[in-house]
Amino acid sequence: MKVRVLGAGIAGLTTAFELAKRGIEVEVAERRAGPALGCSHYAGGMLAPWCELESAEPLIETLGIESMQFWRDNFDVVEHGTLVVAQPRDTPDLKRFSRRTHQFEWVDEQKIMQLEPDLSQRFNTALFFAGEAHLDPRLVTAQLAHRLAHEMNVTFHFNTDAEALKGAVDWMVDCRGLAARDALLDLRPVKGEMLLLRTAEIALKRPVRMLHPRIPVYIVPRADHIFMVGATMIENSQASRISARGVTELINAAYALHPAFGEAEIVELGADLRPAFADHLPRLRLRGKTLFLNGLYRHGYLGAPALARRAAEFIQNGTVFPEVMREN
Repeated sequence: MKVRVLGAGIAGLTTAFELAKRGIEVEVAERRAGPALGCSHYAGGMLAPWCELESAEPLIETLGIESMQFWRDNFDVVEHGTLVVAQPRDTPDLKRFSRRTHQFEWVDEQKIMQLEPDLSQRFNTALFFAGEAHLDPRLVTAQLAHRLAHEMNVTFHFNTDAEALKGAVDWMVDCRGLAARDALLDLRPVKGEMLLLRTAEIALKRPVRMLHPRIPVYIVPRADHIFMVGATMIENSQASRISARGVTELINAAYALHPAFGEAEIVELGADLRPAFADHLPRLRLRGKTLFLNGLYRHGYLGAPALARRAAEFIQNGTVFPEVMREN
C-alpha cells in the first residue's frame, strides 16, 4: 500500500509516522521549503489536556491523554506540569477555571515558592496540574522529520503542491490545514500571535497560564533563557499580520506575571492561522480515497498524534472512529 500525505505540519508528520510504522509506503508533499513551517512553527507545545477542559469538549481530553503518551514514548518531554495563576482581582476567574476542569490541586504561596520561586511573592494561590507536560515544537518537529526521512523511509517533496506529483497511490491523507478550505468549506481561521522573549532575570520550569480579562495568555519556558508568550483565540484571516495591540497585550500580560519581562529582549514575533470547525473539534472526513485530517484548532500537538493514529487505523483496517468521523 502507498499513501500520499499532503502537508508536513504536525498533523502531516504524525500521520506519516503512524502510517510508516505500520509498514505502509509514505510520501509527503509540502508546499513550503521544509517541515512544520506553518502554524506548527508558532505553537506553544503545551501538553495540557486538563487545562484545556476550561474551554474545550471532553474529546480534547481523550485525544490529549493519548497524544501525551505518544510524545513521552518517542521524544523529549518536560514533565513539570502546568501552573495557572491570576491577579488577586481575578480570583473569581481562577475559581471558574477550577470548576471546568480537574486533575489539579489548589496551591498556596508556600507551594508556589517550591514550584516557581520567582512567582511566590506575586501570587498567593494557584492551580497546579502536576500531570501535564510541555515540549519544544521546533525541536520535536525537526527530530520527527529526520526520523521519518532517515529511519522510516518516508519520502518528502518540499516546495511541491500535491498536483505536481505523479504516480498513483492507494490513499491520500489531506493535512493541509486552512489550505484545504477548497474542499472543507466550513473551516475557518483562528489566528495565533506569539513572541519569544529572552531574559535571565526570571526562571520558570513549566508553562504558566495567566488568566487575562481579554485574551488567554500562556508563557512557556524554552532553552537559553527564552520564553514563548502566546495567545491563540484571535479571529483574523490575515496570517502574517501582527497587530500592535496584540503584541502590546502579550507584553503587558507577561509584565503582569513578572516585571522582569518588561526588560526582556524581543527575539521573535510571529503569527499564523489555525484551522478550526465551528465547535473547535477535529475531524476525519472521507471523500472517495482521500481522508481529510483537519480542524485541530489550538490543539495541534495535543491532538495530532491521536488523530493520526485513528487515520492510520482507518486506512489499514477500515476501523471507524465515530467521535471524529462525523460530518457535523
